[in-house]
Amino acid sequence: MSASAGLALVLGAFVALLTGVMRLAFRERRLGRTLRIDDVAAHQASDARLLAMIFGSIIGGMLLTLLTAWLVFF
Repeated sequence: MSASAGLALVLGAFVALLTGVMRLAFRERRLGRTLRIDDVAAHQASDARLLAMIFGSIIGGMLLTLLTAWLVFF
């Protein structure tokens, strides 16, 4: 695989991860507006889902970058 193809793969995966995180964030924000203001547990669960997606995508992006670097150089 050439370096340009590897970079295109990383860019495409980055856009896919970013799209997933943004979709989840907007969905959680929309659902959070329907929660009662005094329902702390529901708000914490919503925050936890959002943080899990963000940190999961960070780790996924790092692994994808390593995989692409391995494919390009070996």
